Amino acid sequence: MIAEKALLGTFLKHNYLLKDTTLKPEQLEEIRHQKLLKIMLQLARKGKPVDVVTLSTAPELEQLGGISYINELASFADAEKIEEYEELVLEAWKEREKNNILTRAIQEGWEIGKVITSLDAINESKMDDHASITDILADMYEAPWRPEEKKRGVPTGIVQLDRTTNGFQDGEVTVIAARPSMGKTDVMIHLAKQAGWQGHLPIIFSLEMPSRSITDRLIASTGRFNRMKMRNLYKGLTDEQKKMWPTIIGRVADTNIQIFDGAGQTIMEMRAKTRKMVHSFPGKKPVIFIDYLTLIRPANSYGGSAHLQVTEISKSLKAMAKEFNCPVITLAQLNRSVEQRADKRPVMSDIRESGSVEQDADLIIFLYREKYYNKETDDDTLELIIAKNRNGPVGTVRVKYNEHTGEIIDDYGQRAV
Repeated sequence: MIAEKALLGTFLKHNYLLKDTTLKPEQLEEIRHQKLLKIMLQLARKGKPVDVVTLSTAPELEQLGGISYINELASFADAEKIEEYEELVLEAWKEREKNNILTRAIQEGWEIGKVITSLDAINESKMDDHASITDILADMYEAPWRPEEKKRGVPTGIVQLDRTTNGFQDGEVTVIAARPSMGKTDVMIHLAKQAGWQGHLPIIFSLEMPSRSITDRLIASTGRFNRMKMRNLYKGLTDEQKKMWPTIIGRVADTNIQIFDGAGQTIMEMRAKTRKMVHSFPGKKPVIFIDYLTLIRPANSYGGSAHLQVTEISKSLKAMAKEFNCPVITLAQLNRSVEQRADKRPVMSDIRESGSVEQDADLIIFLYREKYYNKETDDDTLELIIAKNRNGPVGTVRVKYNEHTGEIIDDYGQRAV
């Protein structure tokens, strides 16, 4: 079975995935694949590498296909499709088990109740979301007499925004929406820096802008450099700025930001990359940033229906936030309808294909700058309009925005850095 080969080959080349799998060796169809997975899991649990060398010491190596077969398995590896392979293997196992049960039921004359119970047991084989009400109540029993600590999320570096939202919470999706060139990417970069400086692991999926451009913006906003100077640093920077350069580079490096700039990435690919980063930086909580929502490639085309595509993506983002128990912050474009109104501050219906996004997001923040529409004004205020806050109040937070450097400055006068 090709899916089993791809699964084992991926485990062989990407050992960290063995720690996450819920598949059991007996759920594979081929006997030698069952034995190989069992050996792989045993090696992984002992903290040993799983590779051609360690597998070559297996006592039944020739029965497992020998070194040539193990090398063949490695050629099927694709870490970004691991969930797809696991699902295919699991579904094939369920189908085999179902047929076995029905065959036995006919041969042994089972009652219909026993047949239904046995089939249900197969479908529940991968359920890991069970919680007993007794356990939950036992944990809550002392709650009325125990001061509850407010759950502080990932700080934003903006005092009033933190007060309103209590930071970005684990398992929640935040949508930051605005018209093009309003400052979305600079806000995202500000938030990613803050998360990194607070010890989290910011992971940016930049579906439109290359990683070098993101890095330029990181440096410019941190060092207060005009972005035009980043085009030719040798000529652009003053002697004083060149003296600051090593400090600024070090400060940006401290964020530990990870950037993936492939175009048209799917949620499945993002999950695979996030999982790899989580294993590469043990102990660090990921914070996922996506620029931007409608550039994510859906798993299905839905006959070209943008509404159904965005619905799938929106629900997948929520599932990813819950799976990694981390905040997911995605940028989104607004449609042109906002331009037709006298008051151009955005509302929910301005989000492209807004229905599912409005429903699935825990926090929705619109960006608005008066200077965007009135070039004559010297007002550098950027409004962060909290239009939806599932766990708190809505309202407007104001910051200063330098469109030349990309720097976000708290309205209280605090610098981002």
